[in-house]
Amino acid sequence: MERENRTVVTEFILLGLTQSQHAQLLVFVLVLVFYLIILPGNFLIILTIRSDPGLTAPLYFFLGNLAFLDASYSFIVAPRMLVDFLSEKKIISYRGCITQLFFLHFLGAGEMFLLVVMAFDRYIAICRPLHYSTVMNPRVCYALLLALWLGGFTHSIVQAALILRLPFCGPNQLDNFFCDVPQVIKLACTDTFVVDLLMVSNSGLLTLLCFLGLLASYAVILCHVKGHSSEGKNKALSTCTTHIIIVFLMFGPAIFIYTRPFRAFPADKVVSLFHTVIFPLMNPVIYTLRNQEVKASMKKLLNRHMVC
Repeated sequence: MERENRTVVTEFILLGLTQSQHAQLLVFVLVLVFYLIILPGNFLIILTIRSDPGLTAPLYFFLGNLAFLDASYSFIVAPRMLVDFLSEKKIISYRGCITQLFFLHFLGAGEMFLLVVMAFDRYIAICRPLHYSTVMNPRVCYALLLALWLGGFTHSIVQAALILRLPFCGPNQLDNFFCDVPQVIKLACTDTFVVDLLMVSNSGLLTLLCFLGLLASYAVILCHVKGHSSEGKNKALSTCTTHIIIVFLMFGPAIFIYTRPFRAFPADKVVSLFHTVIFPLMNPVIYTLRNQEVKASMKKLLNRHMVC
């Protein structure tokens, strides 16, 4: 009963990415085209890895999961954003907002932990090659996968629990095109200083520590490959460079959004667009374009189906 009295707001109004009709139309077309081209590419990556017996190494196992996580992540925001572009009034229910926020952080944290696991996999493969098959056996890979899903769930449930404890009894306009922690907290009709600190610790500090840890691990790997042969060195450099690109695409916007006090900046919405829609779809594609084995397997798969 107390919960019902405190939370009067039953829905939120999303102010959207921009108020300009021309800008909305342009973004709608660009995102739709990008979505329809890149999203099938992610599913093709998953199908290629699952159907080719030659792509059973842990590296490809984790790449397939990265493509799945990124595709799932893009479903949380992009479809609704595209529909809202065509709607005069953009409304999301209180429960819908909390659900969107939960899955956004669940899959986002899961991907963040997956990138840490992929860095560990590359470290063992390059710095401890003789122990690789023993350390990264299928059982360990599935255990790591389960751990990152549990880590993502724990992170997200904490975020949602903190939001659910806040009373919302006044303004209900979210200055964004989706529900996220910084904008929702601002609408609570209570002092949110402590919650702000908890959110920054749970999202921002965790993101920053993972980012710095990943950079340090790849620095160790790159220093290690200096003494390798030319062929092995080039392959390791190519793989690590791809991983580092993905790390910056994933963590750069997240650090910008979550590691500072929740104040609005002019670039917030643009950064959020790239963080929630553009970069998640691009990550597996970037990785695949730099991986000769996956590209060759994908061509074989396409040729086989085209011949049939």
